[in-house]
Amino acid sequence: MDQQAFESGKAAYQSGDLISAISLLSDAKGADELNGSIDHLIGNAYMKLGRYDSAADAYASALSDSSYGKVGALSCNRGRALLAVGRVPEAIQALTTAVQDQQYSTPYKAYLVLGRAYESAGDVRNAGIAYRSAAIDENNPAPAGALSDLGSCFMRLGRPIDAVEAYRTALDFTAAGESQAKVYSDLGLAYVAANRMPEAVDAFGHAASDPSFSLSPEAQASYDAARKAIAAAAAKQGDAASSSDTDGFLAAAGYGAGMDPLDPMGSSGVLIPSAEDTGFFSVTEEELVQQGKKERKVRRKKKRGGLKVFILLFILVVLVAGAGAFGYMNGYGWPTQESIAESLFKAKTDGSEIGKYIADSAQNQAQAISDTLPSGATVSVDGVDRSKDETTVHLVATLSGGGQQQYTVSMVRDIISWKVTSVSTEFASEDASDAADTTAAIGTTAVSATN
Repeated sequence: MDQQAFESGKAAYQSGDLISAISLLSDAKGADELNGSIDHLIGNAYMKLGRYDSAADAYASALSDSSYGKVGALSCNRGRALLAVGRVPEAIQALTTAVQDQQYSTPYKAYLVLGRAYESAGDVRNAGIAYRSAAIDENNPAPAGALSDLGSCFMRLGRPIDAVEAYRTALDFTAAGESQAKVYSDLGLAYVAANRMPEAVDAFGHAASDPSFSLSPEAQASYDAARKAIAAAAAKQGDAASSSDTDGFLAAAGYGAGMDPLDPMGSSGVLIPSAEDTGFFSVTEEELVQQGKKERKVRRKKKRGGLKVFILLFILVVLVAGAGAFGYMNGYGWPTQESIAESLFKAKTDGSEIGKYIADSAQNQAQAISDTLPSGATVSVDGVDRSKDETTVHLVATLSGGGQQQYTVSMVRDIISWKVTSVSTEFASEDASDAADTTAAIGTTAVSATN
């Protein structure tokens, strides 16, 4: 390496003379020389100039120098560059490599770009998973943005209740002095889609109170719909609106086929998503926190080595005693998921308390869960999707009045047993994939920052 040319190239880069920096840094390296530090700077200079193809090549060259390291940072920057020129599959591959680097101290940066890459590919579910990972990264100084992006994914997946939780958590993490109006507006849309009109009015009111923010036409229409629905219900019943009056509310508010406030984003096309889109996205605010703790423990495991492994194995032996550890790790417990689900439906029929079957994180949804359950039904388990910490039980209920209805019961681990987090009915979807609109907002914000 030509040290003088290298130092001159660094000085030019720091002064903003990027063209000279690239020339000097290129001269500092021999024709067949591998030098990650030089190629890293050259890649950053190309990024600032908007020459993203050249930047991607420079970062790839830097990655070929195994002695340089910094795989996470280089792969993240390369993913940004590839995404900027529309090479989406390659961008996803590079960004996935970045987040797998255990030495990378700021993986949230790569997760944020990975979320945008998956959105560009039309994969909203994996985009949401990436945004969620960015939000719970303990090194992320501003998780509110990732949580808002997660809420947007929930909305496009037709899961407004989960969107509500994501937006509410985003509000909790908004930095002091930062406007919350956009998050409140999105929260209002989610509340309307969930038919929680009073809360929607409150959220839109917060957003509208910011003089620097204007509600979008969709948000304003939903705000008006929520207020009119509440007024119509109060005039008709003399009480607050109930979820069973949705059609009446919309009719009273003057909404016909041209506008559906229950799908204000105009993207999902259906109110209730298909059963395939459950699973990971049945997330509450408490589960976000718990998952963050779990992932931090995984990282500490790498640093603490054998002692951590010993402690973990000891706890597993105490909890599940020998051969039971296999069952525990593969999603089994006692009482079983099947018996918990059947007991939940039986409790509804018997009129007994269902709270003991509900997870602590979902106690505020206990009444909604109870309202979802049929009384007097006979249920049979149709299938169980097991994992160590989460489970989904599919049941077929033969209703007391005749006919059958399918239900999905989502559960989380409760020591060696299970607790219920949600119950939903399953409907045959017209669009089995529930695909959302593809968003390809790459622009300057997708590529402006480099590691």
